Amino acid sequence: MKPALNELEKLAKDKHIENKKYFDKLKKKTPKNLDYIMQDLHEAEFKKTDCLDCANCCKTTGPLFTLADIERISKYLKQKPQQFIEQYLRIDEDKDYVLQTVPCHFLDTDNTCFIYDVRPKACREFPHTDRKKFQQITDLTLKNIPVCPAAYNIVEEMKKKLPL
Repeated sequence: MKPALNELEKLAKDKHIENKKYFDKLKKKTPKNLDYIMQDLHEAEFKKTDCLDCANCCKTTGPLFTLADIERISKYLKQKPQQFIEQYLRIDEDKDYVLQTVPCHFLDTDNTCFIYDVRPKACREFPHTDRKKFQQITDLTLKNIPVCPAAYNIVEEMKKKLPL
C-alpha cells in the first residue's frame, strides 16, 4: 500500500519516534546481511513505484550539489560553473551548494527532469535506501520518509523483515 502524498507527512510524523528507536537499535546491533536486505527491499519497492507519478522530492527539497555535479551540469548547459552557481545555487548553513529555490528549476510539468542524464549524485541516489552501510545514514532516511512514499514503504517493510 502506497501512502497518498497528502497523508505521507502525517504518517511519517506518527511513526517518527518508532522509526528513530528502531534505527537506534539497528546501529547498536547491525545484522550482517543488512545491505543485502535493503537492496532487495529497495528493488522490490521500485518495481512498483514510478517516481514520475510523484516527484515530491523535486518539488519540496533540493539536493546537495558537489563540485563534480556543478562541473558536469554547467558543461551540459553550456555555461561556466560560476554562471551556473550564480543562477541556480546558494551556500547553505553547512557550507554546501544547494538550490536557491524549490521546486527544482529543472523539473518539468510532467515531473521529468530537464537535466536527468547529468543530474546531481544526490538525485541519482535518492532516497538512498539501497546505499551500502545503510545503518550509517539512518538520520538521512528519517528526513526522507516524510518526502518519499517509497522510502516510507521500504522502512515499514524493513521493520517487518528485520524485527529488532
